[in-house]
Amino acid sequence: MRDLFRRFAGWSSMVVGSAPAFLASVLFCIAWAASGPVFHFSDTWQLVVNTVTSIVTFLMVFLIQYSQNRDTQAMQLKLDELLRVVEGTRPHVMRVEESPDEVLTELEEDMRDHRDHATPPGAA
Repeated sequence: MRDLFRRFAGWSSMVVGSAPAFLASVLFCIAWAASGPVFHFSDTWQLVVNTVTSIVTFLMVFLIQYSQNRDTQAMQLKLDELLRVVEGTRPHVMRVEESPDEVLTELEEDMRDHRDHATPPGAA
């Protein structure tokens, strides 16, 4: 089930993030707006677009979040692998995203200090 959802989420994010999907959405909006006079801009006419957009938005939130979580996890693993093989890397920096906010703040301040005191490239 999990693999099926992963493949579906990957496929659907590619499809809905494409130019044809955007064009289809624009055409849907134009068709809906153009049909307004036919339906006398009734409450039902407005309800159709509100319902469709609400349902699509609701479902897309889950797909986007899944894709973003997966991408973030993959990026973290790649960064951890780089940190693992670079000599002089502080081991506690790996998986720091799982640390409490206080640790992140301390590490950020430490990195800022290193950056502020670093010699710019090309400076002697």
